[in-house]
Amino acid sequence: MKNKQLIEKVVAAFCNTHQKKPIVIYSPGRINLIGEHTDYNNGFVFPAAINKGIVSGIEKSNSEKCTVFAMDANELLEFSLDNINPIKNGGWKNYVLGVVAEILKTHTIERNFNIVFSGNIPVGAGLSSSAALENSIVFGLNTLFNLGLTKEEMIFISQRAEHTFANVKCGIMDQYASMFGQENAAIFLDCKTLESTIYPIDFKDYEILLINTNVKHSLDDSAYNKRRAVCEKIALMLNVSSLREVTEAQLDQIKSQVSSADFEKALYVIQENNRVLEASKALQKNELNVFGNLLYESHSGLQHQYKVSCEELDFLVEKAKENPNVIGARMMGGGFGGCTINIVKKNELVEFRKSITFAYYKQFFQQCSFYSLRLSKGTCEVKI
Repeated sequence: MKNKQLIEKVVAAFCNTHQKKPIVIYSPGRINLIGEHTDYNNGFVFPAAINKGIVSGIEKSNSEKCTVFAMDANELLEFSLDNINPIKNGGWKNYVLGVVAEILKTHTIERNFNIVFSGNIPVGAGLSSSAALENSIVFGLNTLFNLGLTKEEMIFISQRAEHTFANVKCGIMDQYASMFGQENAAIFLDCKTLESTIYPIDFKDYEILLINTNVKHSLDDSAYNKRRAVCEKIALMLNVSSLREVTEAQLDQIKSQVSSADFEKALYVIQENNRVLEASKALQKNELNVFGNLLYESHSGLQHQYKVSCEELDFLVEKAKENPNVIGARMMGGGFGGCTINIVKKNELVEFRKSITFAYYKQFFQQCSFYSLRLSKGTCEVKI
């Protein structure tokens, strides 16, 4: 569903339910060109907002409780502003509740409100639908109640909501990219200082194609949190605030004091940070083949060192590597399923999709999905 249709659907549903027009907020999902699992290590990332997102309609209410209706899940959340707690296995509800709870720590929400939301971000694809939802809620409440929050304050509210209510110790990349994205551009972001550089993206004869494995292996959020804990443990051993401060030579000094698995995870983060820096230089010089090779190197590190890939993701990247019309590919997102990002020659897209569809089904007896994307603006109010 295109964004215009999505906006119309949400507005119609809100008007039918609450008999008034809402404030409408659009908040996009994101891709990440390179720099995976570096954000919570205060490292470098290279994300971009995309033209798929969450649309939320929001307005003040005279009812006794706040209501939030998730159109796609057909689920209703009702809660009181003076009693907000996480819900066990609450899914999307905890993202919303977490944002509201974080706002209330520093600001007053003067009355109850109603929200209706829907999205066109593929579920489980690793495109940060959670950050898009969080940003749409905080941006909408900020607009509705004139809270005076800056965009930077809003993304930290979204991040803390994920930490405290969803128990995912994420970095800041997803929320930042969703909030600050620009059309036809990616963001080179320093997650330590939040300094960023906008890079206009023009891959010339190539374009970005995502391939969704349509699998999500049964690893809960603890797998993500455990990797973050390893990184923090090694940073502490080296007496630095994060692995951002560590060189390979410094890491080698404690090699005998940690397990080989933990050493490789830390080494991956250090090397991935360097790859992001090299990728920014390659794009500046329009060296697309160098950029593509860095994507393949990134995937190898995620597969063999950080160990967050899976058989399906590895298969898709290997097939991309075999095809001369693909200059780079890697898994994207937290891992254990979701999408690969591929830079594919435009006039060979149809044939590439055909060959991947056949090969993937033959290997796994399952269909994969394809998404061609445009790089989009960030979270904003939509005038209706």
